[in-house]
Amino acid sequence: MIDFIGTLAAVLTTLSFVPQAILVIRTRRTEGISLTMYAMFTTGVAAWLVYGISLGAMPIIIANAVTLALASIILTIKTRSVLRAQPSAQGATAATSAPIAS
Repeated sequence: MIDFIGTLAAVLTTLSFVPQAILVIRTRRTEGISLTMYAMFTTGVAAWLVYGISLGAMPIIIANAVTLALASIILTIKTRSVLRAQPSAQGATAATSAPIAS
């Protein structure tokens, strides 16, 4: 019974994450996603995966392996989006060091 509950929890939590992952993968839109949150989330899922492996608990291993793959893809897309949105250091320097007209 305990394994059934663990498997049910793993399936439900992993499946609940899939629609968001599909949306981000298809659209590449991440404006509403926090980079810090996804970095922390992905790290936490990786830790859960290590924990599951150390216990030999297949529900934890499978759910977190799938979630880690999806979260890593989203984190990569978000990171690229943030990096593209930042002005280059050279462009920012030129723009901010121009004299102010009075």
